[in-house]
Amino acid sequence: MADGYFVLPYTIGNYLAPMLNKPIPGTDHPGFLAAETEARNRFQRFLDVKGTRSPDWFHRELGKIIWDYCGMERTEQGLQKALSELPPLYEEFQRDLRVTGDGASINQTLEKAGRVDDFFQLGMLMCRDALERRESAGGHFRAEYQDEEGEAQRDDEHFAHVAAWEWTGDPMHAIRNVEELEFETIHLAKRSYK
Repeated sequence: MADGYFVLPYTIGNYLAPMLNKPIPGTDHPGFLAAETEARNRFQRFLDVKGTRSPDWFHRELGKIIWDYCGMERTEQGLQKALSELPPLYEEFQRDLRVTGDGASINQTLEKAGRVDDFFQLGMLMCRDALERRESAGGHFRAEYQDEEGEAQRDDEHFAHVAAWEWTGDPMHAIRNVEELEFETIHLAKRSYK
């Protein structure tokens, strides 16, 4: 992320400059048209709710739950609490969101509603993933999985794999796909932060 922050401004301009004042290729492709229609419908749904709470209000409530229960140190109990609180808050977001303005011009509140919607889905999936990982490794510190000195206690027998969540349209029912990792040259070793 830090590299991208410094590199992107010097690379993206050169990539996009030749496209200036030219038609964007592929906008008539069926996949593009379907994605555009889906995006328009999504943003129109935000506008149509006409509720009482701003995207910022939901963003703060969501952030507090994630901070309290899925931060740097997590517990099974805290993650389960987050997973019990997030879906009802997300349902409230879907029925009580207030977006001012319209969708015909630049609308920062509408843009924020889209981001907060994404944050809800990511937050629920992040909590589910953290609950599945019954070990401590790197930034995934589960308080239940530490040694007597407070160091992270990994479980390489059960978690030496890559896990990718498959989107089903509902973050609470995403499908976890696993691909085992094989270490031939370098072997796993405990990391100590002392």
